[in-house]
Amino acid sequence: MYVRDAKNREEVWLLDRIEEMGLDETAFRSRDYVIAIDEQTNQKAGFGRIRIHRTDDEAICELTSIGVLDDWREQGVGAHVIERLVQKASDEGFDVVYSLTDQPEYLAQFSFDGMDSDALPEKLQERLETKRENIQPDAVPMRLAVADFEMPQDRRQAFKTAGVDEEEPEPTETAEDFGIDPDEATYKYDTSD
Repeated sequence: MYVRDAKNREEVWLLDRIEEMGLDETAFRSRDYVIAIDEQTNQKAGFGRIRIHRTDDEAICELTSIGVLDDWREQGVGAHVIERLVQKASDEGFDVVYSLTDQPEYLAQFSFDGMDSDALPEKLQERLETKRENIQPDAVPMRLAVADFEMPQDRRQAFKTAGVDEEEPEPTETAEDFGIDPDEATYKYDTSD
């Protein structure tokens, strides 16, 4: 399992998953996303986005649209998507990242802190209001000093062995399964001569 930058050709897949999960697609650009990939099967397991808001005075970094497909939950996929997004933010020179989320307890395990919405940069105050009105009525602001990011050990371990449990295929039913002897049975529409 690894996390990499999204490719342009994955735009439709991303938009479909975002819609299915009811996530934010505002100002969508596939190049802002990272995707978690299972290296054995090439299956996509999760994704997330770094969104940069620019004003005349500053640039603000937001982590948003973080999602993990159902079969991959509880395996550290989301944690590693967040880790990659925080690293990208750091690489772009941000010391602080924000997230407007209805899952504050999840982000808290990585050292995100809740904050008063009045303390948000103005651009994110507007985003929070819009998000609450349209897709996440329970969204709250969270803040992380990039240098304080922590990955819980259990999430790191889970990610190393992440995978989808393949269900065994249903066995093919035969005449014998129904108590029919195929050598003795005749069939109403048997066309062989």
